[in-house]
Amino acid sequence: MNRACSAFDLRRDAFGRLVLTDSQGQEHANVAVVRAFPISAPDQGIAIVDGDGHELAWMPNLSALDEANRALLSEALEQREFLPRLLRVKSVSSFATPSTWEVETDRGSTSFVLKGEEDIRRLSLNLLIVNDAHGVQYLIRDLSAMDRHSRKLLDRFL
Repeated sequence: MNRACSAFDLRRDAFGRLVLTDSQGQEHANVAVVRAFPISAPDQGIAIVDGDGHELAWMPNLSALDEANRALLSEALEQREFLPRLLRVKSVSSFATPSTWEVETDRGSTSFVLKGEEDIRRLSLNLLIVNDAHGVQYLIRDLSAMDRHSRKLLDRFL
């Protein structure tokens, strides 16, 4: 049953799992937080679901929550999702694929193998996702904001 965003409270239990208390005072242990649109609208459309995937609460916007619940939800989303933002392309081993890319992300420097040009997907004019050979996805939120060297390297594969 869908519940309004102001009708619940969140906390962590002794094992670090999220527990939702609904407006009737019923506790739901080990709930999960899921984004409806993790890339295009990460702060909009967030659900709290039980272990079977049934929606317990829906937040149209993360900013509508009080600070404590927003902090717990944000932390839970970060733990659940791994989508590092690609900030800079330092080098590419070859302009033919597969190629090894040396990059800087919001989580530090790393390298990965790009299997083919089809592993770079353009979602909009400046929004891209790059998939490495192991299935890790890297998000480029704003291609136009990247440095000139990075854009030039990426253009060779787009």
